[in-house]
Amino acid sequence: MKVIAIIPSRYESRRFPGKPLADIAGKTMIQRVYEQSEKSNLIDTVYVATDNDEIYTSVQEFGGNVVMTSEKCGSGTDRVAEAAQILALAEHDVIINVQGDQPVLQSECLNDLIQLFLLRPGLEMGTLAYKLNDEKEINDPNNVKVIFDRDQFAIYFSRAKIPFDRDGIDTVQYYKHLGIYAYSYSFLQEFTRLPQSRLENIERLEQLRVIESGHRIQVAVTAYNSPSVDDPSDIAKVIEILDAW
Repeated sequence: MKVIAIIPSRYESRRFPGKPLADIAGKTMIQRVYEQSEKSNLIDTVYVATDNDEIYTSVQEFGGNVVMTSEKCGSGTDRVAEAAQILALAEHDVIINVQGDQPVLQSECLNDLIQLFLLRPGLEMGTLAYKLNDEKEINDPNNVKVIFDRDQFAIYFSRAKIPFDRDGIDTVQYYKHLGIYAYSYSFLQEFTRLPQSRLENIERLEQLRVIESGHRIQVAVTAYNSPSVDDPSDIAKVIEILDAW
């Protein structure tokens, strides 16, 4: 079993066009995500998957592995699945879908995710969650929340504050979904063939398609947050984190 990290990367973005090539303290965003992913000692190889010539060339220039995919990919998951096909990965290989806008990603959290597959052979899909304690972050719809069962399989993902604390119990713990996934190669290909689901379209969260179709997603709770860059104003906060390292 090999573990391959694939970073889907597209140039167009409604809030931040050209985001993968944005400069963050002297390196492009995509280079920083790539280099952070490479630090994981459990990942065999890292690739960028893109449909953009500028991104493709940029990755080559910093010495990274890159795969050119179709412009027709409807989502990052579709792009990762196509790249995995191009790379001719094996059925039981584990593929990590790394978000291309998380430049201060910690390799330790990727290891937390990969451990799920080492401990549970045959697992179809896993993802990461991080404990939230700040009320503003808990109520922010940009922070997707996840709840899971006692075996840490996801029950639901939502932009809303879940679970709803009806009686004001002060011990409720909330978890932010970090948006980083891992799949077996075989399940990733199956995932992309599943029809879009009702809850997926309501929440605009494609992982709900998996749950609605009867499959399971195991959640690893990591001690490492991974803030995303959603618009240009977020770059300053990322540079502050880099300066603190």
